[in-house]
Amino acid sequence: MHQPRKRFGQNFLADRTVVDRIIAAIAPRAGERIVEIGPGLGALTRPLLAAANRLDAVEIDRDIVRNLGAQFRDEPLTLHQADALEFDFAALGRDLRIVGNLPYNISTPLLFHLTGSAPSIRDGHFMLQREVVSRMVAEPGTPDYGRLSVMLQYRWRMDRLFDVAPFAFEPQPKVWSTVVRMAPYAELPQKARDERLFAEVVTRAFGQRRKTLRNALRELLDADALASLGIDPGARGETLDVGQFVRIADSMAGRAGADPVSACAR
Repeated sequence: MHQPRKRFGQNFLADRTVVDRIIAAIAPRAGERIVEIGPGLGALTRPLLAAANRLDAVEIDRDIVRNLGAQFRDEPLTLHQADALEFDFAALGRDLRIVGNLPYNISTPLLFHLTGSAPSIRDGHFMLQREVVSRMVAEPGTPDYGRLSVMLQYRWRMDRLFDVAPFAFEPQPKVWSTVVRMAPYAELPQKARDERLFAEVVTRAFGQRRKTLRNALRELLDADALASLGIDPGARGETLDVGQFVRIADSMAGRAGADPVSACAR
């Protein structure tokens, strides 16, 4: 029996009812290119493989890779012994369906990493810490709304599906989990002219939540420029929706002689 390793944030899904709910939400079909992140002991691996007739799995733990390799020796499971934070998901092809019980200690950077492969992804179904999902789907003006909300909502359509209690795992985490569905927009509802600049504006706006936009963005543009966009310079970043952040970034990118890269570096 594999001993869970804290350094990999391993909490293995063990509740059959939860497994069935996740599989029903994914609704995998034969021939689809499904990629599982962190297969662990294989709770989701077997039903995914049975439904899709093939499966890729990305796992950092060599012992788990060896165990799964032996368990599924004669089945169409392709194991990638790799760190999901560094793995090139786009290299597996297009129309990918990503699935995973993501380690809580790397969930946020992993979501940003997956965003870089969004054009190759059809959808994703992930189990994450409940508080993280609350931040992902939060609306402007709510306590959970922040940089993660804006950056993910810019690229993804997200649906909170259901919560999962700690006793569904072995060992039991100290927090509740939530299953979320993510699907990248085929066409972005509000596309920034310069996405690096958009990301910089969002980062600065939430760098110190108590700062007004006038102060948080003062190195990028002044209060008059904000007001000309219909945005109150005295407001805080948590009150702006994705479209308003795009408007600010586009205004900066469109200034005569503007150099977005230099602006970001200041």
